[in-house]
Amino acid sequence: MSALTEEPKSTLLKERRSRLWDHIKYEHLAAGTSAGVAATLVLHPLDVVKIRFAVHDGIHSTPKYSSIPNAFSTIYRTEGFWGLYKGATPNICGAGASWGLYFFCYNAIKNFIQQGNVNTALGPGSHLLAASEAGLATLLITNPIWVVKTRLCLQFANADEKLRPNQRYKGMFDCLMKIYQAEGVKGYYKGLTPGIFGVSHGAVQFMVYEEMKNRYQYYKKLPISTKLGTVEYLTFSATSKLMAVLATYPYQVVRARLQNQHYSYENATDCVRKISLHEGWRGFYKGLGTNLLRVIPATMITFVVYENVSHLLLK
Repeated sequence: MSALTEEPKSTLLKERRSRLWDHIKYEHLAAGTSAGVAATLVLHPLDVVKIRFAVHDGIHSTPKYSSIPNAFSTIYRTEGFWGLYKGATPNICGAGASWGLYFFCYNAIKNFIQQGNVNTALGPGSHLLAASEAGLATLLITNPIWVVKTRLCLQFANADEKLRPNQRYKGMFDCLMKIYQAEGVKGYYKGLTPGIFGVSHGAVQFMVYEEMKNRYQYYKKLPISTKLGTVEYLTFSATSKLMAVLATYPYQVVRARLQNQHYSYENATDCVRKISLHEGWRGFYKGLGTNLLRVIPATMITFVVYENVSHLLLK
């Protein structure tokens, strides 16, 4: 009798596992990775400039730039062309991994909520939940890469002479090794706390993006899985990104300061307090203009590449 009851249980468990794996599409991983790499290759120099603006607090001896063009010309003059691509290797790896994992996790969770029917419309709450869970999983895996990218981007031509040898990095793997030797595993997760708050950034962006797509497809009387045109993807991605950036940018400044080897903050709370004390509310929006110049085009490239590649692979 027990054998008979165990057999249906075993069959039911196998069916549940099968349904769970049915929701996982590796095409989203490939499409997201391709999109992240493409956008980063084009726009990495703007990321270098954005980070340098964000970490300048007027106290430490970091380079000061009067404008975005001045930052580009100064970096090019003092550090050469490749100065604009400092931190490119971890940025490409990080962007590819982050976008690949994010789209992969997000679509797996979304498909699970939809119970496998891609034409089932979800509400804002479901999109927010799926994006938050995907963002948290991606952050925990990729935070070490972003720490390395930030530190490599902040290797200034003159300031590096004042750093200890274990704070001067030759490249991505040298940086990974030296962080571990000097700071242990904790060093890889600096900026994690504001990063967790920053999960809301991706959640807001994806919620707005999905809602705009769904409403447009409803207006056009199209199934929600219908492939749209490039103009629609560009418009929806740019609008959703702008709204997310304006809502969540301060956490990026705090995160960059915590990951910067030139500064010493006790924790995220201490960082917020010191920025407020020395720079006021404007300090939380340093580098915003440069950030928008980079992330809006980057998001447009990322989503257009992702949507086209994913539809191609899922045919």
